[in-house]
Amino acid sequence: MIQALAFYLFASITVIAGMMVISAKNPVHSVLWLILAFFNAAGLFVLLGAEFLAMILVIVYVGAVAVLFLFVVMMLDINFEELRKGFYTYLPFGLLVGAVLLGELAIVGLGWVTSDHAASLSRMPAPANVTNTQALGQILYTKYVYVFQASGLILLTAMIGAIVLTHRTRGGVRKQNIGEQNMRQPSDATALVHVQSGEGL
Repeated sequence: MIQALAFYLFASITVIAGMMVISAKNPVHSVLWLILAFFNAAGLFVLLGAEFLAMILVIVYVGAVAVLFLFVVMMLDINFEELRKGFYTYLPFGLLVGAVLLGELAIVGLGWVTSDHAASLSRMPAPANVTNTQALGQILYTKYVYVFQASGLILLTAMIGAIVLTHRTRGGVRKQNIGEQNMRQPSDATALVHVQSGEGL
């Protein structure tokens, strides 16, 4: 009974927080709602017995990604009034896309049929003396090692693309040139001037 109440509590807060992420007008508030959704999703993972996934969700997504989003949004000088001007223009298209996605999810949910193979796997006894973390590592680094490495390459490509797209040269900005500073000679920075007596400033 306590587990059922905890599940409905975590699930309801996760759904509400997810809706507030996309409906909040302030991006900072959206990130804060996203952090709340991550925490409650971690609680759902704990109820499922996947404590490793819950820990990773809190450490990686809440501790790194969501906080990074929060600082980036707070540091950016965004004109929110300018962004909201085109909201009603794209609202019909957004509602259409949302309706299509909702229909697809409904079709998948209503047509879901568990295969016999999946049912037989669910009845298999769990290996003795193997934790969730060990079982996940054995599967991830043996059977799905190529998929795991491919996902890392995709993320690396996305990171490089984001850096290339956002890095632009601006005029009038003074920057350090480490190579020139290291190759600089004393004669380039100093000059010895012989001043006669009485001719100084």
